[in-house]
Amino acid sequence: MRTLICGSLAYDTIMVFHDHFKNHILPEQIHILNVAFLVPDMRREYGGCAGNIAYNLEMIGGEPQIMATVGDDFLPYAKRLEKLGLAQEHVRSVPETFTAQAFITTDLADNQITAFHPGAMNYSHHNHIGDAQNVGLGIVAPDGREGMLQHAREFREAGIPFVFDPGQGLPMFDGEELLNFVELADYVALNDYEAQLLQERTGQKIEQLAKLVKALVVTRGGQGSEIYAEGQRHEIPCVKAQEVVDPTGCGDAYRAGLLYGIARGMDWQITGRLASLLGSVKIASRGGQNHTLAREELHSRFKEHFRMNLEG
Repeated sequence: MRTLICGSLAYDTIMVFHDHFKNHILPEQIHILNVAFLVPDMRREYGGCAGNIAYNLEMIGGEPQIMATVGDDFLPYAKRLEKLGLAQEHVRSVPETFTAQAFITTDLADNQITAFHPGAMNYSHHNHIGDAQNVGLGIVAPDGREGMLQHAREFREAGIPFVFDPGQGLPMFDGEELLNFVELADYVALNDYEAQLLQERTGQKIEQLAKLVKALVVTRGGQGSEIYAEGQRHEIPCVKAQEVVDPTGCGDAYRAGLLYGIARGMDWQITGRLASLLGSVKIASRGGQNHTLAREELHSRFKEHFRMNLEG
């Protein structure tokens, strides 16, 4: 059975300014800000939560199916998905729109100025869960607001278990809407900031929210992660990366590990450790989809780090 990944497909354009923003943005003139930065270095990465999660899940032997909306400029990404063997039957093109994209300018102190254009992502509600066949698991990742609300309802109506992964989309929803997402979902995945915001908006503690789902996961970067499931709190250690290069997409890699473990009925200690390992592999590469890991290496590295077998 396939895993349906509802979320964004996006381009990330990253530019590097060879100076410090503070040298060019004058506090006393902030009310009439008009600056331009020369950026000699620029690269475009393939991203979006759905794309990143699917990339990682396919890499480790899962069966991802992407459901997303894209614009007229999607052809280069489409060719990439085809090369990777990722099906596009539920990637809907919205005429006269751009594919979602972020424009990120970074200075020498790693400060960032980001502009994000949602584009076709705002039409994600044009896709319906019922259009996908042979789906046994799903995830509602950051996407257009209406699409996220609709897909959560449709997963529940179809009887397909799913992960609610609000990510950077969490601020779009009020407490009542967020609580409804949790009640509809079977699993919830958050980073520590999102977990705090979810508690503030719903008025409920993590332990209370965890009782509404089969498992609630909170990632804490270098501090590892926690999985609340079946009345227990599982501590998942962080895997030390071979090199720390770029955290972009680490959360998506982690979620791919969760989906793989859930789909195969692995226990939470194994599932969490797999997710943690994938996050550490990703952080050693730039962008969300440039790392590679053969299945044989995945198993050997898992055993090396945790002194146990991944499967069997």
